Amino acid sequence: MQQRGRTVDREMARLATRAHGVVTRSELVRGGLTPEQIRQRTIRGALIVVHRGVYRVGHRAPSVEAHYLAAVLACGEGALLSGRAAAHLWGLLKGPAPAPEVTAPTERGVKGVETHRARRAKRETTTWRGIPVTTPARTLVDLAAVLDETQLARACHEAGVRHRTTPKQVEAVLARCPNKAGAGKLRAVMRGDVKVTLSALEGAFLTLLRQQHLPLPVTNRPAGGRRVDCRWSEQRLTVELDSYRYHHTRHAWEQDRRREREAFARGDEFRRYTYADVTEDPRLMLRELRALLAP
Repeated sequence: MQQRGRTVDREMARLATRAHGVVTRSELVRGGLTPEQIRQRTIRGALIVVHRGVYRVGHRAPSVEAHYLAAVLACGEGALLSGRAAAHLWGLLKGPAPAPEVTAPTERGVKGVETHRARRAKRETTTWRGIPVTTPARTLVDLAAVLDETQLARACHEAGVRHRTTPKQVEAVLARCPNKAGAGKLRAVMRGDVKVTLSALEGAFLTLLRQQHLPLPVTNRPAGGRRVDCRWSEQRLTVELDSYRYHHTRHAWEQDRRREREAFARGDEFRRYTYADVTEDPRLMLRELRALLAP
């Protein structure tokens, strides 16, 4: 009997290991546990009830992923993490983890979980860190209804840097839900019509240009199908600002080379400046810009 108990506990641990320590009642039953064995383990704390039919295995504090996955599982088949919670999981929003927000195909009421009813569009769903979640593009469309322009612009920037999300992908989602709240605001952000400084490096660069009485560029606007950091259209000049945070991966390196080729293809001069160029010793950079931006 003792051996049987150890076997049951090992099966519980196996199931939980694959899913941030979270299991459902149906998974436990399929794994060989009886309803009585489940009940006994909840009594002694080996299984901790998170939501009805959803448990956490063991006493370790739950991670954000465990918290979010439990909420999704509690909302049934076809449920997805969405809204601000999805944005936090994708890294599009900074700060403390928001409360779970879940979209499900049927009406759900789960304590501590903000729920929405919507049909599941396969092209707008994926799995990230083992959690069913709306794609970054769909997440931006949902955020447009609840964020201001500055917050939304920064979320769009993070989506592009972290997950290669493009304006075309966002527009495809908007085409499937044209009456979505905030659609106009999101389109303005994706076009670059919203004036916002997206990084400390960009802010320092623009401040330096003002101090030196140099013409200011248009920032974070699409050019050649891709966003560019700074562009002076009349002077045919494109400048990319390279911070290590956003440019240290292979994908970022490849995108940087592509932006450079696209700039030359549209007839622009192209320059790339680093954090040190802007903040530590900008003399050479400013000399170059004065020559390139001369009337």
